[in-house]
Amino acid sequence: MNILILGSGGREHALAWAVMQNPKCDRLIVAPGNAGIAGVAECAALDIMNPDTVVDFAQSQSIDFVIVGPEDPLAAGVADALRDAGMLCFGPSAAAARLEASKSFTKEICDAANAPTAGYAHFTDLAAAKAYVEEQGAPIVIKADGLAAGKGVVVAMDLQTALDALDDMLGGAFGAAGAEVVIEEFMEGEEASYFVLSDGKTVLPIGTAQDHKRAYDGDEGPNTGGMGAYSPAPVLSDEIAAKAIAEIVQPTIDEMAKRGTPYQGVLYAGFMIKDGQPRLVEYNCRFGDPECQVLMMRLGAQALDLMLACAEERLAEAQVNWADDHAITVVLASNGYPGAYEKGSIIGGLEALPEDSFNMVFHAGTKARGEQITANGGRVLNVTARGASLAEARARAYAMVDKIDWPEGFNRTDIGWRAL
Repeated sequence: MNILILGSGGREHALAWAVMQNPKCDRLIVAPGNAGIAGVAECAALDIMNPDTVVDFAQSQSIDFVIVGPEDPLAAGVADALRDAGMLCFGPSAAAARLEASKSFTKEICDAANAPTAGYAHFTDLAAAKAYVEEQGAPIVIKADGLAAGKGVVVAMDLQTALDALDDMLGGAFGAAGAEVVIEEFMEGEEASYFVLSDGKTVLPIGTAQDHKRAYDGDEGPNTGGMGAYSPAPVLSDEIAAKAIAEIVQPTIDEMAKRGTPYQGVLYAGFMIKDGQPRLVEYNCRFGDPECQVLMMRLGAQALDLMLACAEERLAEAQVNWADDHAITVVLASNGYPGAYEKGSIIGGLEALPEDSFNMVFHAGTKARGEQITANGGRVLNVTARGASLAEARARAYAMVDKIDWPEGFNRTDIGWRAL
């Protein structure tokens, strides 16, 4: 098969790595890709936000299967255009991708499906939003309604932080994404991610993970897109996972089908778990980043078979074969992230690191400059390892981190601490 993956981050490098291990893959193109992806696949300069451009490119390259990595092209209708052109595609329609693209839409679906989630209110007016927050008090959660690259959520532990967040969001800090806000009750408990595939009817769980959102050790500092992750997540026991599917995920899929917008693709459900009861925090309509890296490390070649079964609407006959293992990824980010940071610094030591089914460095924001690899984003590398235990995987990952020479970057030293 000729396969095209859309995207340029660590998630797409991990997807490419897994797909390339499957003998069904004859040729792999990743658009636009990055310096690390160029080591395993062809990269192509392509405007992945333009549905017509993507369709034309896929047809010109005789592509058999397209995997859409990030959320923005999904919200822009790229999967719709590919399906309309008769092409096999992994990723939900724009209408189904609203489960991520609009927080208020997700709440509406939860209400219709009776799925347990945080109490909420939805605002476009700053004064009304502030009055609501002052009435509710802190802690409280402020979310930009639209897509804000994982940064449009403020967990405010005091009133002033909540009011400042409203000023930012409704004042234009996130552009159109923040023109509406959802204000949620603060949920206590432990957060974990559950990844399921859906072909519109059947739901197939493909793994659990837990990520670390705060920038610094001990869960201190600002929220980020994720500074590391591990899989499986012990907090999502079999019993709680089954409850989450029965009470939250399957009713959501059923409601989407009922509305004539069936959900096809991966659904990443974030849960807050307290006293054995999961409640929905959010849905994402793509593989999480950096959770994808640990899932792909554990799934390997079968990831392609599962995505194909999903796209071909035959999930009912598919199954996941899990090894009894663990994986962990540590994010190396540019100094200053998630705030302002500089690009272009040189990263040394990568050529000496192992690349196999137990050790991988997935590139997120990198760029090749001649023979050198340079930093080209906020989150730059995902140092990922597998082991028989989480402690073994963690030791492997941090041994690789120690060999990377990049003074302009930083990482957390405590990824996996909750489980360990």
